Amino acid sequence: MGMVYAEIELINADDLALARKHILNKDEVKKMTVTMVVDSGAYMMAINETIQEQLQLPFVEKRKSVMANGSVEEHDVVGPIVVKFKNRQAVCNAVVLSGDNEPLLGAIPMEEMDVIIHPRRNELVVHPDHPYFAQLNLK
Repeated sequence: MGMVYAEIELINADDLALARKHILNKDEVKKMTVTMVVDSGAYMMAINETIQEQLQLPFVEKRKSVMANGSVEEHDVVGPIVVKFKNRQAVCNAVVLSGDNEPLLGAIPMEEMDVIIHPRRNELVVHPDHPYFAQLNLK
């Protein structure tokens, strides 16, 4: 199986909350669509500094991360971010990678959205057993 990419919409969740309270206009909510690497082996979502600057997501904490090459690096964690794919959405935090590194969709938002990697088509799809709504496994 090769690399899997998906078009994912990212929205500043704090902006959405302000828009619901009529403090911000809906057109002022910071959002963007990005092509992300889909990696079910990674836990969290990762964005880069460019995405962070555009969405202006608040700092949550510093966290150490084990990178693909085995090195350990410290990164900012920001959020909350609303993550949308097709008819699914999740709310999560994201690790901020330096520069313009490829953003990554990890297992936590994938599980919440109930999406899977289709093995033959090599693409992200909504779970075929529940195409109209996300189903969470709570056991």
